[in-house]
Amino acid sequence: MAFDLNEINYRTVADPKGFLADCDAKYAAKISRAADMISENRKKSPIVLLSGPSGSGKTTTAQKIEEELTHRGIKSYTISLDNYFKTVDPKTAPRTADGDYDFESPKCLDMELLNEHFTKLANGERIYVPKYEFSRKMRVMEPSKSLKLGPDEIAIFEGIHALNDEIAGPHPDAFKLYISARSNVEFNGQVVFKGTWIRLVRRTVRDKLFRAYDPASTLAMWANVRRGEKLYISPYKNKANLMLDTALEYELPVMNSVATELFSSIPEGIERYEELRQVLPAIQLFGHIEESLVAPNSLVREFIGGGVYEQ
Repeated sequence: MAFDLNEINYRTVADPKGFLADCDAKYAAKISRAADMISENRKKSPIVLLSGPSGSGKTTTAQKIEEELTHRGIKSYTISLDNYFKTVDPKTAPRTADGDYDFESPKCLDMELLNEHFTKLANGERIYVPKYEFSRKMRVMEPSKSLKLGPDEIAIFEGIHALNDEIAGPHPDAFKLYISARSNVEFNGQVVFKGTWIRLVRRTVRDKLFRAYDPASTLAMWANVRRGEKLYISPYKNKANLMLDTALEYELPVMNSVATELFSSIPEGIERYEELRQVLPAIQLFGHIEESLVAPNSLVREFIGGGVYEQ
């Protein structure tokens, strides 16, 4: 599916409130469908594996699915696969071609423990979810939570590698969901803004506002992020029971002002420079929507802040 730039800019001016409400309703319908399918699958397995590349909105999507399942009388718990990162060992840690730690690699995850925990949850046993501190690149002794599923309860494991064969393969009955911002924006039939750029804008805005990352650092990492997606994430997406597009037509007008500032200086000499320098003029094709109009439960709030969901 592709969005139309003319329609986006027309609705941005003509009826921004109605535009946002319509887009949010479309996304809510996708969440409702996902919850229906997960509910139907729970007799086979209490495990949901939610995967998607960086900037897909995995955190908000998982929590919205939790809400929908609650409306159906089904209690669910979301667990980030980040908790299952292994303490970095300089001797064995996967590395990029430049010699840096490759945190995009599935080899960073404790696959053995994950599979053990999936099996225990399916058997009604208790697990102790580990806790990882990225600042120290290590797992700490105290677990992040204790979890035991009751009858018909569900555990949602979300992370970029959730559909990897080493995770999903041993648990074929688990419900597998792949999400990403997949819609391009077109003008007169020509792509003027790629879906992958939507994720890049989301990530750059979020990193600046909430992770104290200089935009130059985020943009410099983009090549390795994309490389990791092609190697470790995309090859498994077709194994999903459901693919869900999280792109929203109004998000670029909402993030226009802050994104214009962040993309105004692309560091020369970085990988994918020629592609990245095209993003700023593409952003400037969009109009502007006030952030205050964005609902507190919008997916976009995961990246601009002010939302009702835990991040």
